[in-house]
Amino acid sequence: MEWFRSTKQTIHRSLIDTVAAVTGPLAVSKFLEEGVLTPEEFVQAGDLLVYKCPTWTWEAGDASKAVPYLPKEKQFLRTRNVPCLMRVTALEKSALDSKNQEVEIEGDEGWVETHVGFKTVEEIPEIEIEGETDTAPAPAASGAGAPADNKEVESDSDIPDMEGFEDNIIIEADDQATLKGGSEVTLRSRSYDLSITYDKYYQTPRVWLFGYDEYRNPLAPPDVFTDISQDHAKKTVTIDTHSHLNLSCAYIHPCRHAAVMKRIVTRQIECGREPRVDQYLFLFLKFLSAVIPTIEYDYTIEMEG
Repeated sequence: MEWFRSTKQTIHRSLIDTVAAVTGPLAVSKFLEEGVLTPEEFVQAGDLLVYKCPTWTWEAGDASKAVPYLPKEKQFLRTRNVPCLMRVTALEKSALDSKNQEVEIEGDEGWVETHVGFKTVEEIPEIEIEGETDTAPAPAASGAGAPADNKEVESDSDIPDMEGFEDNIIIEADDQATLKGGSEVTLRSRSYDLSITYDKYYQTPRVWLFGYDEYRNPLAPPDVFTDISQDHAKKTVTIDTHSHLNLSCAYIHPCRHAAVMKRIVTRQIECGREPRVDQYLFLFLKFLSAVIPTIEYDYTIEMEG
């Protein structure tokens, strides 16, 4: 069975590499119709993320891996030292305990609420940005034509359905490493460097993870998977070489990203809201927190319910 899975992955990757190599980047916006981005829209959305969340920065990466359809200094986005205070298993246990809890209603007998504390993707509110301007500084012009990045290991059919993703739940960590000295208590936790690249084949962002333990030692791949939702570990998430760095990282498979973003855009339109492509990454990072719910990266701006 494992041999069959490995062979299927290899064939799938070869097919994607071949298609990406002979096609150029998306040139016409299909954000509203398909939930995807052109390289220019990716830069626009990245500019707003950096502008509103300064923990994120643009990076050039390895010059030999740069793609010509993105500005040289804006090849990918990165945020460093993101805390991860608890393992996913502890979070999932807390979530399980919160299900089927009895809720008291005045004038009636207790009843069971089966999804306490959870939201679905459809309930993601509209993003409303405060400030002097709603847009970040204009991005630099980008080129056209490019070689394909490293592509997928997984077949689309192996990836769990992301339409049921739920928002992150904030729960107090209970497995932090601690150092005690006198009256002072220093808490240590795992941390991650996260980066977002543009996937030319899927025309969506792709998120990469590089983890450190409580003492800043790089995490081994099996340890990284303990910080990923068990519904998606080794299915949605795979280990591979970063497309702009000479670094082995975990990445979140992008094959369902467009479908989820299209669903969110459709929901906004149905609610009478106007979807904005420059806000793409805020919504994207929000729904992606279902895969990595305990990695506390910044995607927070003023939001309207």
